Amino acid sequence: MACAEASNPSGGSTKKPAQCFALIDCNNFYASCERLFRPDLKYKPVIVASNNDGCAVARSAEAKALGIKMGTPIFKIEDLIRQHDVQVFSSNYALYADISNRVMTTIEGMVPKLEVYSIDEAFADLSGLSSVVSLEAFASELRDKIERWVGIRTCVGMAPTKTLAKLANYGAKKYAKTGGVVDLTSETRQRKLMAITPVDEVWGVGRKLSKRLNAMGIGTALQLADADLKTVRKTFSVVLERTARELRGESCLAMDDIAPTKQQIVVSRSFGSPVETLDSIESAVASFIVRAAEKLRYEGQCAKQVTVFMRTNPFNQTHAQYSNTTTSTLSLPTQDTRELLGVTQALCQRLFRPGYRYTKAGVMLTDFYQPGVFQPSLFAVHEPKPKSQELMAVLDALNQQQTGTLFFASQKTKTDWHMKRERLSPAYTTRWADIPKAR
Repeated sequence: MACAEASNPSGGSTKKPAQCFALIDCNNFYASCERLFRPDLKYKPVIVASNNDGCAVARSAEAKALGIKMGTPIFKIEDLIRQHDVQVFSSNYALYADISNRVMTTIEGMVPKLEVYSIDEAFADLSGLSSVVSLEAFASELRDKIERWVGIRTCVGMAPTKTLAKLANYGAKKYAKTGGVVDLTSETRQRKLMAITPVDEVWGVGRKLSKRLNAMGIGTALQLADADLKTVRKTFSVVLERTARELRGESCLAMDDIAPTKQQIVVSRSFGSPVETLDSIESAVASFIVRAAEKLRYEGQCAKQVTVFMRTNPFNQTHAQYSNTTTSTLSLPTQDTRELLGVTQALCQRLFRPGYRYTKAGVMLTDFYQPGVFQPSLFAVHEPKPKSQELMAVLDALNQQQTGTLFFASQKTKTDWHMKRERLSPAYTTRWADIPKAR
């Protein structure tokens, strides 16, 4: 890629460092986390199940080799699991989040800028780094450090745009000879990889959109890059045009140094078994709003609207069906869990209908304000609870040390709605009692 030139006050011109993005992606992340403290599973097929142990949401390379697809219901592959001694784990989100934080912290210590894209992916800005070090050597060192310090294997793709970096990472994962690192800063290498990459593997395209592209004769990433941009924009969208430009090496997506503020917070769960009483529904929703309030305070926001929803199983035709949602608008935005609990309890009583078998419920917080910036009505008489912020800060601090240290009575200690997690691994890194002991 040609470097852009910038004017030099002393005369002549100086070249701007070549822009370069890297995408670092953890390999089979959930399955890899489960293997961290179980060396006996190193070469065994491992899958991680979704909520209520329903479907396969993560698979080790050995499990993929057995033909287990993403989203396959566990009950449909029980014979395969027994035949090949497949190790099945319930989703251990506390473990995965902690390992993810360790990975991201390790990367952050080696790169100028980092954007955490998901629990197992991050973009890094490596612009100008190629002038002092080989990009492939740097990426290999980064991979080695993450594996040594955290125990998680990664792949690294580097390119002048984010979309090409994603493509490079795809190549690093797919082709073993790359050693887990692909440098696409060369236009020649970009075109070679795009020529053998199906268009549905391009970031943001997917299978549904690729069918329409295939009908137009666009079957590879290279054909999309070479397509007429006006036609792409007119036939599809400006978003796909931007993707095509990125494939051409034109950077349209900048680094996000600060994660965007959430516009809504949703916490919902499918129940481990159907519940039929208002008491059980209120207990579940109370736990959901407590978690949502924690997230709200972490974002530094207050919410003015609270929504509660509940439903039966839409796929079970042998029982009566019911689904409903209701929302309450507060007079003043709040982040106080106690106030939000009072609202959700009233909404549950409004929604609940006896005689149904409820299988899922949830809460949603919206209409956010920063603390102290909302202008109340002249006639508003609602006053916030005294020392609310201080109390919530203490609550969060204690629960961060160990989840569930403090809880509200409405959450109840005995419940019949909790998710099935019969194959849950220990909280190796977040609970003292579960820390592995050397023998």
